Amino acid sequence: MSLTNERAGVEGAVVHAPEQVPARRSGARTAVYAVVAVLVILSVTRQLSGANDITSSGTAGAALRLAVPILLAGLAGLWSERAGVVNIGLEGMMVLGTWCGAYGALNYGPWVGLLAGIAGGALGGLVHAVATVTFGVDHIVSGVAINLLGPGVARFLSALIFTGSEGGGVTQSPQIEQPGKFTVPGLSDALLSVEGHHWFLVSDVAGVLGGLVTEVSWVTLLGVLLVPATAFVLWRTRFGLRLRSCGENPYAAESLGVNVYLYKYLAVVISGGFAGLGGAFLSLVASNFYREGQTGGRGFIGLAAMIFGNWRPGGLLAGAGLFGFTDALQLRQGETSVHALFLALAIGLALFGGWLLYSRKVVQGAGALVVAAAVLALYLFTDTVPQQFTTATPYVTTLLVLALASQRLRMPAADGLVYRRGTAK
Repeated sequence: MSLTNERAGVEGAVVHAPEQVPARRSGARTAVYAVVAVLVILSVTRQLSGANDITSSGTAGAALRLAVPILLAGLAGLWSERAGVVNIGLEGMMVLGTWCGAYGALNYGPWVGLLAGIAGGALGGLVHAVATVTFGVDHIVSGVAINLLGPGVARFLSALIFTGSEGGGVTQSPQIEQPGKFTVPGLSDALLSVEGHHWFLVSDVAGVLGGLVTEVSWVTLLGVLLVPATAFVLWRTRFGLRLRSCGENPYAAESLGVNVYLYKYLAVVISGGFAGLGGAFLSLVASNFYREGQTGGRGFIGLAAMIFGNWRPGGLLAGAGLFGFTDALQLRQGETSVHALFLALAIGLALFGGWLLYSRKVVQGAGALVVAAAVLALYLFTDTVPQQFTTATPYVTTLLVLALASQRLRMPAADGLVYRRGTAK
């Protein structure tokens, strides 16, 4: 059967077939407009508040590094849930990735460490697949069990292997070698020079781009490239079509000859591999050793970023970038930069409220303008924000974004449902 005919057959059998034909050009145009709007708002905020760090190359570079493990965790969730298996065990799989990555790098070098991290996460994914796909265990229960199992296994192995080594112990590994970094020659210096002039918008764009081409790890580049690779495989290949059909209507896929069990297994193991790579990134790139608690809830945040992205790679990338940006701000200038975000939020809400009013959505538009006024007052009548709020900013941002995006979400139709071959009604 040709790919075109198979696509027509599977999509015709899927209940939510219209979702399979997205308006790609419209979506790309909207994404470009959104990026431009965000840059303009941040540039205006920088000019008015004097918080130059919100669009600096240092913040952009830090945001990229902090976003990559979230991005990889989100991609892990995307692969699994597109095949109909809920995977909240991402945190435990990332923990296995951090430990295995450190062990592999300690003994064989950083690139072997990355492969070991992928293998560790994939092993966690295999356990999840056996429990959920073969034995029909509730997906949430299995995920929680893996989140408890991962740290326990890592601690046991650390006590067995790292204890007694120089710098190692029950809670951490000895120092390990990091993968290499690259800087685009010429372009990096030119962008940093333009950034230093603090021109409106131009310097902001230069600062953001400068952070993306200066002292960037090769693993970071790999993580970003996995986004278009995932989009291509899942939406442009026969394999991806079959896998997504298992998450939409596995019985329809079964009737067309798709081995649903096999595709669910592959999706969950690949999901674990992505999570393991994200964990290895934390121990090899973000740091140079394994440390207990290193994931810091990033598996759950990656899951939130995936939901914010509406189970699509592009939206997931935006969600991971948002978290990385807010996390980078609170790490670099803390109270000053986070305080400036209130002004940016007020401007954004005011523009959004105006657009709603223009669209004749009077109640929603008026509500957005009222909130914008309240946020602006908070900015004007305060000089800083408490340290506790600064630390919690990335998590608060995640919750707010999920709350605002909840009305437009559509998960795969069979996500989380138990499948048994030959039992369709």
